Amino acid sequence: MKYIDHQSVAANTKSRIAKNLVLKGVFFAATMFGLIVLAILLYRVITQGSGYLSVEFFLNFASRIPEQSGIKAAIVGSIYLMLVVAPVSIFLGVGTAIYLEEYAKKSKGSTFIKINISNLAGVPSVVFGLLGLTIFVRYFGLGISILAAGLTMSLLILPIIIVASQEAVRAVPKELREASYAMGATKWQTILRVVLPASIPGILTGSILALSRAIGETAPLVVLGIPTVLMFTPDGFLSTFTALPMQIYDWTLRPQVAFHHAAAAGIIVLMALLIFMNSIAVFIRNKYQKRW
Repeated sequence: MKYIDHQSVAANTKSRIAKNLVLKGVFFAATMFGLIVLAILLYRVITQGSGYLSVEFFLNFASRIPEQSGIKAAIVGSIYLMLVVAPVSIFLGVGTAIYLEEYAKKSKGSTFIKINISNLAGVPSVVFGLLGLTIFVRYFGLGISILAAGLTMSLLILPIIIVASQEAVRAVPKELREASYAMGATKWQTILRVVLPASIPGILTGSILALSRAIGETAPLVVLGIPTVLMFTPDGFLSTFTALPMQIYDWTLRPQVAFHHAAAAGIIVLMALLIFMNSIAVFIRNKYQKRW
């Protein structure tokens, strides 16, 4: 029978407990540091921008006078932009995910494609801006229009939607597919009536979170040359426009302190919009997610 050194075991246990306490303290400090910085940032933004929030702020165009500046053109432009980004990115993203998970044969080629799609989700947004500038603005001649910017933003969030949709489709139990086939359904009927309904919560959650990223991105719009100030609202998808992040970006560059406060008010509006969209994603996930 092997001899057990109880003193050594006790010392080892104390050492492990001490390391655990140290690491717990480090992780707690890191968490608190992030929360404190976030709280300070929110406090600064709310205290500086709350005084500029009014009905006129939403109805006025940008102005050289900070007190008369508004975000009407930026809000309308952002809505138009999302009307392009949402259908294009969701349709292409979900369609690609279904093909890769349900139709594509497992091979080195499909594995290579999936890995690269995952890697594209981490590419800096400015790279997609350069891609959109080359393809949509210059090659197709769309100019600095809503359509060009919307297609560029769709490319930006497309990998995120594809990955999220793949995970949602992959999470559907294999038994449900086999039961559908046993009832005589075709592959497409199984996907349409079994797989998609079961995976819609995950798909919608990932899509809404991706759209939240798109509505707050500035770098691709800067690369495309989207103007920061406009005195009119777009009248079509080929019109020039500006977006809320661009308006905020312009105000932060102004030397007047009053414009910085107007930028803070714009940030509050943008954060409220992002929180609303993320809340919808959380609600959908919690209410409709099924446990298999």
